[in-house]
Amino acid sequence: MNVLALDTSTLACTVALQSDDAMRSRHAERPREHTRLLLPMIQELLAEAGINSAQLDAVVLGNGPGSFIGMRIAASVAQGICFASGALLVPVSSLATVAAAALRESAGQPVLVAQDAHMNEVYLAAYGGDADAPEELWPASLQSAGVLAGQLPGALPAGAGWQRYPDLLAANSDWLGSPGGILYPRAEELLRLGLRALENGQTVAPERLEPAYLREQVATPPAG
Repeated sequence: MNVLALDTSTLACTVALQSDDAMRSRHAERPREHTRLLLPMIQELLAEAGINSAQLDAVVLGNGPGSFIGMRIAASVAQGICFASGALLVPVSSLATVAAAALRESAGQPVLVAQDAHMNEVYLAAYGGDADAPEELWPASLQSAGVLAGQLPGALPAGAGWQRYPDLLAANSDWLGSPGGILYPRAEELLRLGLRALENGQTVAPERLEPAYLREQVATPPAG
């Protein structure tokens, strides 16, 4: 099975491909360069595997929440590939992807993922359980970067939101664990989660894809 995974919901542009049981990946953390980076990364991986996009069986999309523009870049590419090739589209939470990597290092502790939502807010979700199948403890939500309404004692902070808003960590330090080094989604983890979702039939028609924006107002049209 040939499966591509991609996520551009944060400042990281990350892509992975599984073909003939071999996984290949590319990852770059370069703000505002996703449009330039994404397609060449995909083409490099396909060339290394000796296949083309028409031979893909599925595309796993990091579906946010995250940057509106970043999410649209990956979603448009994923939809385009699926429309053209007939590949199945598998949306996976970008927060769950970060959680999966963090859970591998958490020694059984739950993780609390926060990503920058701008305007002194974060996209927040909590996960526990197995890194290969993270269990959602708190659903993804938009939160102010201050004292959180709920507590999950011992949860380990993950994601770039804690770094972006140090006051968020300080305001909740009485019950949080120590932050780890997992900041952004990695396509290798996204691919693993996507393969499990694919086994469970969690696919969506490309035209019915609904990116997880969370914020009602995602862009302000120019005046006039």
